[in-house]
Amino acid sequence: MLTRTTNSAKPAEVEKKWLLIDAEGLVVGRLASIIANRLRGKHKTNYTPHVDCGDNVIVINAEKVRFTGNKTTDKIYYRHTGHPGGIKETTPAKVLEGRFPERVLIKAVERMVPRGPLGRQQMHNLRVFAGTEHPHVAQQPEVLDVKAMNRKNSTIAG
Repeated sequence: MLTRTTNSAKPAEVEKKWLLIDAEGLVVGRLASIIANRLRGKHKTNYTPHVDCGDNVIVINAEKVRFTGNKTTDKIYYRHTGHPGGIKETTPAKVLEGRFPERVLIKAVERMVPRGPLGRQQMHNLRVFAGTEHPHVAQQPEVLDVKAMNRKNSTIAG
């Protein structure tokens, strides 16, 4: 039966699933947009913009993500120390080789999620690990095969 009212999801009614994504060989931007949509809950039929409807996302092998073209060396990340003349820059190659390679993916997703209290709450549902091990086995996450969604999502054939 069709109704004239729009159903708005309440925080207590939201069902959150746990998803596991293997990022090995995947393109950063495409993966980040898929993760951002899952965190926000836009893939669900009861999506409500002002409620955290998204799922919990676990990403493993974040150190093995890829960039297309020459972005690994040509793209520049800027940050500021807060002091006069304190602008710092780095490239994705340096970050991926550094101590926290998962930050490339975290920052990409963070910039696709809205800024504000709800966006920050949704970012808490993202867990990114550089290697293959993660401590969330007890949540029984279901595997999301991003590579099979579109052939362009991966730089590795197959």
